[in-house]
Amino acid sequence: MSSLLISRALNDYAEQFTTPESKELAALNRETNLKRGDAVMLSGHLQGALLQLLSKMARPKRILEIGTYTGYSAICLAMGLQEDGKLHTIEIDEELYDLADKYITASGLRDKIVQHIGAAAEVIAKLDESFDMVFIDADKINYERYYDLVFDRVPVGGYIIADNVLYDGEVVMPADEQSKNARAISAFNKKVKADDRIEHMLVPVRDGLMVVRKIKD
Repeated sequence: MSSLLISRALNDYAEQFTTPESKELAALNRETNLKRGDAVMLSGHLQGALLQLLSKMARPKRILEIGTYTGYSAICLAMGLQEDGKLHTIEIDEELYDLADKYITASGLRDKIVQHIGAAAEVIAKLDESFDMVFIDADKINYERYYDLVFDRVPVGGYIIADNVLYDGEVVMPADEQSKNARAISAFNKKVKADDRIEHMLVPVRDGLMVVRKIKD
């Protein structure tokens, strides 16, 4: 889920006072909305700009993204990579590969972004890498699993960012009224809160970003 939790007017105002999308991101945004019935999953201008800023501040050498979709967030995150950096992005739906590839190439980031198709847990197991930043934006019921899979691969001082952690506002509803995905997100949020190896903040932008910084192993 990715619907706006603030008014459209306030969101538009925030976008008005945010660095504009690149022409490639704007085109990707438009094509995704024209061609995909699930375009609500797109990171979009405001969240994309935040991801780009976080990456530029952290200056990661290696990034892992779990959930490529059409490539918007991968492009934003890759803009903060070090000169010789790489971003690995994983998508289970092979039909999305070409659209993401089209805009990754148009953005001039083809040599920095490696696309993988397959189940995230299986792909992660095959990657002999550590990651300065991880972005989780895939199937919600596996957020806790992905967190555990990547934690030891993130060095102290590295970041894990998870999307949709407000899940369309369902997380504040009684548990018996939440959907299966919302319950999974609620459990993930509680897991993060209880982890003394990190410092973290739930940022209420768009559908909620959990920003985690690892402070000890």
